[in-house]
Amino acid sequence: MKTHSTWLVLLPALLACGCSGLDRARATETAATPVAVRPDREWSVGFVIVDGVYNTELTAPFDILHHSVFHADQALRVFTVAHDLEPVTSFEGLRLLPDYTFASAPAIDVLVVPSAEHSMDSDLDDAALIGFVRERGSGAHYVMSLCDGAFVLAQAGLLDGLEVTTFPADRERLAEMFPSLTVHHDARFVHDGRAITSVGGAPSFEPALYLAELLYGKRAADGIAKGLVIDWDLGQVPHRIAGPR
Repeated sequence: MKTHSTWLVLLPALLACGCSGLDRARATETAATPVAVRPDREWSVGFVIVDGVYNTELTAPFDILHHSVFHADQALRVFTVAHDLEPVTSFEGLRLLPDYTFASAPAIDVLVVPSAEHSMDSDLDDAALIGFVRERGSGAHYVMSLCDGAFVLAQAGLLDGLEVTTFPADRERLAEMFPSLTVHHDARFVHDGRAITSVGGAPSFEPALYLAELLYGKRAADGIAKGLVIDWDLGQVPHRIAGPR
């Protein structure tokens, strides 16, 4: 379980992860810029939130995907989903009002699971949470995890046999708990099949920008990044594309 002190110690290493030329060459295995999917309708993106969710892993990808409204004709509609409509309190103390409950959520095309304080322990025993993630993730075009949200996706059976990553300090634990996974230590995000897993922390905007580029093309992703004052170049981000897109 992460604490504030853990973040302070590990964030510099997280930001530096894979940033040397050798690591980048090894981790960035994209043969070419992804061919845009170009959805022919509005896609819905459901962010699963529970008490203890970490602000950055929620707000960074939420902002990126929401800003598709300025750069795509068939933009993404983002919303939050929780057990009920009571306020959810983030780890840092931000109080959030969910848009939908697990029972009332509309169809979800992209399911996003941000990391939370208990993503590696008690959340994995939450039958309602895991059941919702399993059901909705199985029917989604893509599932995405930020940081330890990978543990929730794995517990729901959505990562079986895939190549993945998670928060640097928790990679060995992920591999031990879910031995069918191939856990990468030199990538900030990994895309395998329908799953996009990532390290979380400050780079949490990167997997979301990658998804925006995958869906709408480089011009749209560049526009989203520029609007949020982010330097975005997929070729400069250590990542791994392992399976069919």
